[in-house]
Amino acid sequence: MSQTTNTNTHIPLSYLALGDSYTIGESVKEAERYPVLLTEKLKHIQIKIDTPHIIARTGWTTDELMAAILAKNTPNNYDLVSLLIGVNNQYRGYPINTYQTEFEELLKIAIQKAKGNTKRVFLVSIPDYGVTPFASNSNTAKIAQEIDDYNKIAQEIAKKYQVKYFDITSISRRAKNDLSLIADDDLHPSGKMYAEWVALIFDEVAMMIK
Repeated sequence: MSQTTNTNTHIPLSYLALGDSYTIGESVKEAERYPVLLTEKLKHIQIKIDTPHIIARTGWTTDELMAAILAKNTPNNYDLVSLLIGVNNQYRGYPINTYQTEFEELLKIAIQKAKGNTKRVFLVSIPDYGVTPFASNSNTAKIAQEIDDYNKIAQEIAKKYQVKYFDITSISRRAKNDLSLIADDDLHPSGKMYAEWVALIFDEVAMMIK
């Protein structure tokens, strides 16, 4: 018999968020990070859940995230795990097949951390930083195409492992005409954009843990 989670118990659910600057919320307040916004919104519908455990750092690539997870020796008992990684592989010009290999390995680790339950893991697509003021002198069409290529790989891997995949890239591209979606550093999402990500994913994530 599979174990179910009773959200009415006194034991709160645990959430592990894995990623890079988009998960740690570079240039926004801690309360505006998308994993934090997500947990606060879940609490509002009476789901007991702890403050997220975040393993993420600005600039991390897939191999750096993997090394950090292994170094921290995190337990394999989380009720919810999210993964968003890859933009720095693209930015540094790493081979895309390296991303494919390492992202799949990271997803397997994420599933392991979620007690082996694929229904408690979700992936978030890579936003398109090419629309930001930071990238105004870059080849934005090339950035957009490569981000799409990376996201296609992630989506295919998600399908292979039957893990939920959320596409927030279209939201990120609206920042081209709405600078309120960009943080003060002219590169990363603002709290407003992160809130829109959470609005997109919330209902389905809530169903995953109810």
